[in-house]
Amino acid sequence: MAESGGVREVKSAARTVELLELLAARGDRPARLQELADELRVPRSSMYALLQTLISRGWVRTDATGSLYGIGLHALLTGTGYLDSDPRVRIVRPYLDEASEALGETIHLGRLDGRDVAYLATRESHEYLRTISRVGRRLPAHAGALGKALLAERLDEDLPEGPYETLTPHTHTGRESLAADLARVRRRGYSVDREEGALGIVGFGFALRYDHPAQDAVSCSVPVARLTPAHERRIVAVMREIRAKAEASVPAGSGSVVWR
Repeated sequence: MAESGGVREVKSAARTVELLELLAARGDRPARLQELADELRVPRSSMYALLQTLISRGWVRTDATGSLYGIGLHALLTGTGYLDSDPRVRIVRPYLDEASEALGETIHLGRLDGRDVAYLATRESHEYLRTISRVGRRLPAHAGALGKALLAERLDEDLPEGPYETLTPHTHTGRESLAADLARVRRRGYSVDREEGALGIVGFGFALRYDHPAQDAVSCSVPVARLTPAHERRIVAVMREIRAKAEASVPAGSGSVVWR
């Protein structure tokens, strides 16, 4: 049995979390009982009992036939509680609005979570041609502006060996290639994602250094078709200003809880 901080893992709790994560990762693809039992290597009867418990509490939902399962509404409510309880998210949100107004493009706030970046807040562009994202989305850190801005705040020796997941023909798939890009990020002071996470989209990422190393970053995403050299310079200038304002607004030693 796995241990965490010297405490033995509670198997039933671990199984519940694994099930919820699996259902959440499936998105709009509901799962059948046998699929879930096979994926998590759990007896069918045990999986059924666990699903029924979670359905009764709103964490899992099922269809009218009782044969399909998906993530439930309470998962959303709990996620919203996480955002509402985080003082950094509350502080940075107004600056996302400011960047959105100034640039007219999609603005993101993301947080590093292992090898991924989780989107904590998004302001969508008002343009007809725009990038689409959502709060709660996860993207591999090596494949986007947010993630690369945060990886550049860390030592290259901490990068996994690879090969990395390929999202587009432009995605970095190896450690050497990514490390060379991160060196450019450090010299430049911000990251650039040129169609590495999604074709047709360029992103500019800026680490927020109110934590050391930085855990959060902001970015601006713009369709390639609308990105001119002048617009790129404008994006970088505005986002640098937004970063400075956000960093200055998070007081050092404010007495807020420091989560690990």
